[in-house]
Amino acid sequence: MRRFWTRAEVASSPSGFSILLDGRPVRLPEGGGPLHVTSAPLAAAIAEEWQAAGDEVAYADLPLTRLAGTAQARVRPRWAANVAALAAYGATDLLCYRAEAPAELVERQARAWQPWLDWAALTLDAPLRVTAGVMPVTQPESALTALSVALQRQTAEALTALGVLVPLLGSLVLGLAVADQALLAEDAVALATLDERYQAELWGEDPEAVARQQNIRAESLLAGRFLALARG
Repeated sequence: MRRFWTRAEVASSPSGFSILLDGRPVRLPEGGGPLHVTSAPLAAAIAEEWQAAGDEVAYADLPLTRLAGTAQARVRPRWAANVAALAAYGATDLLCYRAEAPAELVERQARAWQPWLDWAALTLDAPLRVTAGVMPVTQPESALTALSVALQRQTAEALTALGVLVPLLGSLVLGLAVADQALLAEDAVALATLDERYQAELWGEDPEAVARQQNIRAESLLAGRFLALARG
C-alpha cells in the first residue's frame, strides 16, 4: 500500500491501546476490526514502525504489527488449536535427539542441551527422555501434559511468539524457556543450531546453511523482541 498518513500515534482504548494513523485506527487485514494491544511499550513500538515506514509499505515491513494482529485475529480466537499444535512439538523435541558420533559432538550436545531438559523437568514438571540417533523415543504422557499446561498459561502474545520460535528452533523446551525469561532468544538460536555450527567447523560453511541460520536468528530475535514488549 502507499503511505497515506503523516503521523502514527498511540491512543488508549477500552481494550488497551490502539494505533492511530492521522486519527484513524490501524485495522486488521481483510476487513478486520481495529488492532488493539494491552502493552503500552508494544503499542509505542508498533506506532514507531508505522511512523518510520516509507512511501510504499508492505505488511511484511511491519513485523510487530503482523505479530500483534496474529495474536488478536488468529491465536486468541483459536486458542485450543494453537496450544495443541505447539504442544505436539514436545513429543519430538530437538534436545531429546542426540548424535551417536563423533564423541566431541555427543559431548557438546549433552553439555549444552541437558541443562534445558533439566530446567523443563524442574520448572515445568516435564521430564523428557533422551535417545541417540534418529529412532523415535516415546515421551511420558505426564510430561507432554505438563508442557501443554505450560502453554495454556501463556498470554496470546506469548503464544504467538512461540508459534514463531518453536518451529524455527525445533524445540518446545527452548521456546518455553524464552517465553519464561529463562533464556534469551539469541542464545536459544545458538543451542538450536549447534549441530550445523559443528559441521561448519569440520567442513566449512555451506551458503544454504548460513542463510537458514540467519533467517532463524532474525525471526527468533523478532519474536523475542515482541515478547519483551508485550510483557510491558
